[in-house]
Parts: sequence; C-alpha cells; structure tokens
Amino acid sequence: MNKITEALILAGGFGSRLKGIIKDVPKPLAPINGVPFLSILMKYLAIQGIKHFILSVGYKHEKIQNLYGHEFNGIPITYAIETEPLGTGGAIAYGLSFTKKHTDKNNVLVVNGDSFIRFSLSDLESTQLQNSEILIVLKPMQNFERYGSVAVSENRIIAFAEKEFVTNGLINSGVYVVPSNLFADKIEKKFSFEKDFLEKNVCKQSFHYLICDDYFIDIGIEDDYNQAQTTLFAIQSSLWQ
Repeated sequence: MNKITEALILAGGFGSRLKGIIKDVPKPLAPINGVPFLSILMKYLAIQGIKHFILSVGYKHEKIQNLYGHEFNGIPITYAIETEPLGTGGAIAYGLSFTKKHTDKNNVLVVNGDSFIRFSLSDLESTQLQNSEILIVLKPMQNFERYGSVAVSENRIIAFAEKEFVTNGLINSGVYVVPSNLFADKIEKKFSFEKDFLEKNVCKQSFHYLICDDYFIDIGIEDDYNQAQTTLFAIQSSLWQ
C-alpha cells in the first residue's frame, strides 16, 4: 500500500446524547480536561504522518472553523461542509471529493471524530490492498452490547452482526482505509456507510481487517465521555511517543 498522507475525519455529529454536558459546541469539540477531543485526535494523526486533514462538518461547523482556521499545527485543513445531514456514507463520499487525488486510487484514512483508538498507521500501510478493497480496524472487546460485532475468516470480514450482548468479540473501531475514488458516483447522496454499504456488500467485496487490541474510547455517551476525562487524558503523553 502507498503511504497514507490524508485523513478524512467525520466531525459533523450532533452529540444529542451529550447535550446535558456540552451545550454550545459540536461533539468533536467536547473538552477532555480542557482540550478539544478533535485536537487530541488530529495531533495523534499528525505525529503518525498525516499531511492533510479533511474535516467533514455540519452541525455548528462555524465553531470548528473558527477554532482551527485552515491549519492545525502547520498541517492544512480542508472543510467538507454538509448543508444537510448526509449520513456517514454520504459524509465519506462528499469528504473524499476534497482529497488531493480524489480521481485516483489513492488510499485515504477515514476516522470518526468522536472516537479514538491507538493504532499504528504504518501497520495499516503494510497491508496489501488491491483496487477498491477496504481495510477496517477492529477492536477486541468483552461483555458489550453497545456495538455490533464483526465476524472474520482468514484475512477478510465475512459478516456484521446487529447490536446484542456479546461476551467476547470484535467491533468496528470506526477507522478505515479506503480508496479516494470509492464513492465517485455518490457525492452528496445520503446513506449510511455501515448499513447501506458495509453490511450490504460484505459478501460482494473484499473487506480486509486489522485487529488492534489497544486503548479505545468512544465519547458518544455520557459515561464514556466522563471516562475519557481520566483515561484519555492520562495516556496523552504516551500517545505522542
């Protein structure tokens, strides 16, 4: 795989389940001990070698634009602004059109703007992907029901299961490597990346995976957001090493 230098961050979430805590900023700007979550995420990606950020934004996007402007720590930012919610799939399709080589099969890192997993970008780059193949980072978890589980066989994903209680399984961490021209024919169409693309095409396309059993946090609900105040903040110093 060629070196990955562009990251598309899905940062358009409403944060409806956190409205009792964060009332005046979009979810990706939720403070982690005073530091915007998005800043922690972008700093980690920058240290891994990302050279261009595309921020897919919608709800209160002006707050994000006013905070960062057109760069973060010297790395250029491009904004893909949704005039209406496009769903995760539509946001990815629209965001990919702002990559520097969106007409070529250039690999792009896609991450959620409200979750964090400590992974190695070089490990993702070492995976051999062909044509329109996709790589998904999976996280092992125990005793969970908030996430759907993922079934794998050999080197590919074979099924996505609905949310239910699972004692031991793999979840989709929300980190992907996709070709920049993946949705060239679906720009500005509303659809779910998980439901309308991954689940419907798992038997038709090659979805590869990389298992990452490292620190993971999703700040989408109040309990995990509160947990991030201590756990994510505590490991920040090690993230930049």
